[in-house]
Amino acid sequence: MADGGRRAFIGSFTAAGGPGIVTAAVDADSGALTVLTGTDDLPDPSYLALAPDGGTLYAVSETSEGAVAAYRVNGTRPEPLGPPTPVAGSGPTHLGLYAGHVLTANYGSGSVSAVPVRPDGSLASAPSGVLAHTGSGPYTPRQQAPHAHQVQADPSGRWAVSVDLGTDSVRVCTLADGRPELHGEYALRPGSGPRHLAFHPDGTHAYVLNELTPTVTVCRWDTADGSLKPLAEAPVLPGAPAGDAYPSGIVVAPDGRFLWTATRGEDVVSAFAVEGDTLRLLGTVPCRGHWPRALTEAGGFLYAANERSGDVAWFAVDPASGLPRYGGSIEVPAASCVVVG
Repeated sequence: MADGGRRAFIGSFTAAGGPGIVTAAVDADSGALTVLTGTDDLPDPSYLALAPDGGTLYAVSETSEGAVAAYRVNGTRPEPLGPPTPVAGSGPTHLGLYAGHVLTANYGSGSVSAVPVRPDGSLASAPSGVLAHTGSGPYTPRQQAPHAHQVQADPSGRWAVSVDLGTDSVRVCTLADGRPELHGEYALRPGSGPRHLAFHPDGTHAYVLNELTPTVTVCRWDTADGSLKPLAEAPVLPGAPAGDAYPSGIVVAPDGRFLWTATRGEDVVSAFAVEGDTLRLLGTVPCRGHWPRALTEAGGFLYAANERSGDVAWFAVDPASGLPRYGGSIEVPAASCVVVG
């Protein structure tokens, strides 16, 4: 950033009264956020991603038409780098950078789109390719068709990995002339409804958070051949849910010792110890809001985007126990995600 300080960028649902993309200053000592400004030019920017150099922000537009946009962020207000690019898919919920492209996971159409990134960080005017998922799952209210929910590069940068709630599977892809091509599809437990995946920093394990059952599936990840092997499943709650329990966000500590998840309905953040091929639940803490849609780690702090209560809460992580401690919150109506750069 121009002033050397860290910034948080917060997405929100404009259709539910959200302000669009909000920029906040981050206090390095406390993790506290202070709202600076933002932009409301993109409908429903529900998920955001920063370029590695921190100078460009990318946002999906989670609408039926589906689009992705790029912003320059060397000041306090994100500045558009051209018009949004249609992704040829509906309801994009997530995006990631991979091999000179922005990939979007299109929940509504069950597909992954690739949009080329130009040298200045702006986006091409159309996708270079779209990979349509196929299949279904046993839970008919949510799994009658594919629903790609997340896409990202693996830690090596060799593979792109997409998580599909509708087909109970994880797909591994590459790009060929800008077109996503399927390398392999790996099945998880039927009806689990995988939502998001997080890699261990050493690149040997991946952890899949399941939305339809409140669990995490621990998987072995093989970077050499781009394969995923489910090993075990761990509950994210210490007992049966009291009511709704829909896991949403998952992050792994930079040193790989701990893992955290957020669960909507129960409205908690769960902390785990990472122990080889297993996870051990350490405890849960209230997310200090309602319906935590996403969870982010940055600088020893966790940030929960509480969608229905309209706020973003931050927590300091105890480096010895891994347990989060509430620090404060800011108001952001219909908050959907937080990224920090």
